[in-house]
Amino acid sequence: MKKDNHSCLIEFLLLGFSDFKSMKELLFCLVLIFYFMALMGNSLVLLLTIASPTLHTPMYFFLWNLSFLEIGYTSTISPKMLMNLLSENQIISFWGCGCQMCFFLLFSVTECCLLCAMAYDRYVAICKPLQYLYIMNYKKCAKLAVISWVLGISVCLGESISIFTLPFCGSNRISHFFCDLMPVLRLTSINTYKNEVANATLTVVFGLVPLLLILFSYILIISTILTMPVATNRRKAFSTCSSHLIVVFIFFGTIIVTYIHPNSASSGSVDDNRFLAVLYTVVTPSLNPIIYSLRNKEIKAAFNTLVARKWVSFR
Repeated sequence: MKKDNHSCLIEFLLLGFSDFKSMKELLFCLVLIFYFMALMGNSLVLLLTIASPTLHTPMYFFLWNLSFLEIGYTSTISPKMLMNLLSENQIISFWGCGCQMCFFLLFSVTECCLLCAMAYDRYVAICKPLQYLYIMNYKKCAKLAVISWVLGISVCLGESISIFTLPFCGSNRISHFFCDLMPVLRLTSINTYKNEVANATLTVVFGLVPLLLILFSYILIISTILTMPVATNRRKAFSTCSSHLIVVFIFFGTIIVTYIHPNSASSGSVDDNRFLAVLYTVVTPSLNPIIYSLRNKEIKAAFNTLVARKWVSFR
């Protein structure tokens, strides 16, 4: 058959955890629990940041966007993964695979950029407190959020189109539980060196660069905090930054280990990274609202106020 820019395949087979059949029931229960936690926790943060006037600040504006991203991010992967863990039919259509990859890239890249914007917000709040409301006005916050989304949309469309216009005329077996870039790219019928270089470049640009910018921001933040004369102010400043820093290390840590370590291009590594992928696609989105809510007095207060208000109206 002549190889052109049209795919010979109409569907893919997601191998997922088919080689761990004895663990599939346990994995299903764990994924279902974490997916439910991610949906409920992030939806609650969305509700609180919208309904509570005290949370209408730049920091919670970004947190609102982050929670929305986390819901979309895990919902792109988890439902199909749960279906495949229960069923022997692990088929995904060609266009379904393309859409899954597109949305996965959209939410991943946008979240990387948004976490960077949140670090800038914390930098201004700690290092330039008197200018905070002037610098981080509504227009500036909206612009940073829009830039994050535009970059995410540009990358997801560019990468998805460049990959799914390649010919797929060989095997349709994807050694993963979702349509990740490299496992899909290995199924193409031509040399994909240029695509792999492009993927590696994008991983560095939207993985390492935002992380380095975040770390640089926190170097400035910590140096400013250490110069504060009052211990109470230092503790308060550390408290406002610690939640974001924990989320950053969890999110970027798993991505770097999965995609940027030296053996990430090897096929064996892809198989080994399935469990790491579960961390950043399923577990991390469920932990973020817990990290922010348990360590944040304002969110706790907003939750108590909302519950009290609903209880009074109910009575």
